[in-house]
Amino acid sequence: MNSLRIALYQPDIPGNTGTILRLAACLGIAVDIIEPAGFDLSDRNLKRAGMDYIAAVTLTRHVNWERFEAWRATTGRRIVLASTKAAQPYTRFSFRADDILLFGRESAGVPDHVHERADGRVVIPMAPGQRSLNIAMSAAMIVGEAIRQTEPD
Repeated sequence: MNSLRIALYQPDIPGNTGTILRLAACLGIAVDIIEPAGFDLSDRNLKRAGMDYIAAVTLTRHVNWERFEAWRATTGRRIVLASTKAAQPYTRFSFRADDILLFGRESAGVPDHVHERADGRVVIPMAPGQRSLNIAMSAAMIVGEAIRQTEPD
């Protein structure tokens, strides 16, 4: 299993969360969900998007940001936040094998206090005039780059 982790901050859309759980299961990456989520985590849309892969993912639920941060403090892991407000392209960031890749709410990203706690902030460069990519696509791109950088050939 890869030691990278994906963290979802108060996810809004069950289908996107299910897709990310499927991605994580296929790549052997653990997922942290920082609650409250904008949907019931037993939602049928989550299950449909994740299919039978959800059972194969290591999933940890944290009741809020403070509990997540308390847990993270015991691990020594960095948080790398994906943000449209970041300046550094994800392809130019030096990932570590034990990073936590944090993705914000689809509707609002993360609040300033969460943004400030990140050890690194990365952006996916986009064509002028475009706001953002789907969170599941963003997660796949950034996780793929982190794996490329951190796993031996």
